[in-house]
Amino acid sequence: MTSETITAAASGTWKLGDLTVNRIGFGAMRLPQTGKALVPDAVPRDRDQAISVLRRAVELGVNHIDTAAFYFSALRSANELINRALAPYPDDLVIATKVGEPRDPSGAWLPQARPEQLRGLVEENLRQLGRDHLDVVNLRIVGTGSIAERFGALAELREAGLIRHLGISNVHPHHLAEAQAIAPVVCVQNMYGLGVRPEQDAFVRTCGEQGVAFVPFYAIAATGRQAGASGSDHPEILSVARAHGAGPAQVRIAWTLHRGPHVLAIPGTGDPRHLASNVAAGALRLSEEEVAVLDSLHRQNP
Repeated sequence: MTSETITAAASGTWKLGDLTVNRIGFGAMRLPQTGKALVPDAVPRDRDQAISVLRRAVELGVNHIDTAAFYFSALRSANELINRALAPYPDDLVIATKVGEPRDPSGAWLPQARPEQLRGLVEENLRQLGRDHLDVVNLRIVGTGSIAERFGALAELREAGLIRHLGISNVHPHHLAEAQAIAPVVCVQNMYGLGVRPEQDAFVRTCGEQGVAFVPFYAIAATGRQAGASGSDHPEILSVARAHGAGPAQVRIAWTLHRGPHVLAIPGTGDPRHLASNVAAGALRLSEEEVAVLDSLHRQNP
């Protein structure tokens, strides 16, 4: 595969409501720092490098960027980097953000936002991104309790024109039904990937049956989560990668996309080489035999 010549269009498209996106997108969590993300002592990334990665992503056809106001290090904010790099925004660029779990200026996590606090979090994203509305806002939650009041608060902001479409993040299947009874849901964001939470398989299928995008996070990092991938991979993954002249991360992305046309990938990186490789994974077509081997591996939860 020649990564530099493959664009995100090779991954196919999906609609988030009325917004068409390429199925390979970009996650901005890793942009504000090098090393582990979402920690108080994160090491800020070089500003020019972060901006160049964002601009290169758009050049490579990425038109779906996932971000959040709580993606920041001491000197860098993902939202403000996106604003600096890409505004005025391309007409086809969809920026999805999430609210619900704020962090204080030191980087420490705060309690889940109450319904009356969500407008302030939405407005913070609007200010940082320099927009008058947000394309997609995901309600991020912790736990299994009801989301009706909080999702209802976001639905009111959608009616007011501050939000175009709504999604939910880090949720259980019953949350989707609860949210859909209040307002349309265009996407679900959950931790998922090859060998990562195979118990989510049925939920992934349910989303597809209902026309809801499933947007997995940590699909490459797996159990490394915000620290990133471990650098070691299972022999079956390495074998498939060699057969395609690809890397194991590309195989993980390709397998994720094979889970259904409604599954969108949002791999994140601050490295231009990794960016091109991730985007190129959208062109990787696995054989039925390869998918079967990887599916078996997935169910073993390696």
